[in-house]
Amino acid sequence: MSLQKEVVIDRIEILEDGQMQIRQATRILEDGKLLSSAFHRSVVAPDKEDMTDQNDRVQAVASVLWTKEVKDKYKADKASKDPKVA
Repeated sequence: MSLQKEVVIDRIEILEDGQMQIRQATRILEDGKLLSSAFHRSVVAPDKEDMTDQNDRVQAVASVLWTKEVKDKYKADKASKDPKVA
């Protein structure tokens, strides 16, 4: 009997405004068979400057997705909803 814990980013969803929803799965396996799983979700916005705390896959998607235009539009939309942001 061999128990193994596996933590992976198993889903990255892109929202219309450029935000990414990230799902991290924690799986417990016994002899390769899934015994249990749990999920943690987080959201990362295009105005996030430091991505070093994110998984390599998330960083790679962000580097392609978050063009200057996407970042500028996200900031403008955010500012139009909350004047304190501008």
